[in-house]
Amino acid sequence: MSPTRDQVLATSAGWVAVVLNVVPGLGAGYLYQRRWKAYWITSLLATTWFVIGAVVAQNSAAEAEPQNQLVGLIGLIGLAVVTSAEAGLAVKAVRQDS
Repeated sequence: MSPTRDQVLATSAGWVAVVLNVVPGLGAGYLYQRRWKAYWITSLLATTWFVIGAVVAQNSAAEAEPQNQLVGLIGLIGLAVVTSAEAGLAVKAVRQDS
């Protein structure tokens, strides 16, 4: 008998999921938690952010390059912060329900 989604999530270490979503970013903590839907949503958001940045950078002046890079970095850091908080809260919520 294989464990349920909630059992896997409840037995995972919340801090590991948080750290994995922050340090390498892009939803690696979701892979640890076996939360595939959240992982693919995060991957889609990150890819969309990269594509938008590439499109905007094509039509910008060379002087705006550092600013464009900073905006891109801030967006990815924001994504990492949000996904790490969500991963930690998901573990906390499942443990409280158990």
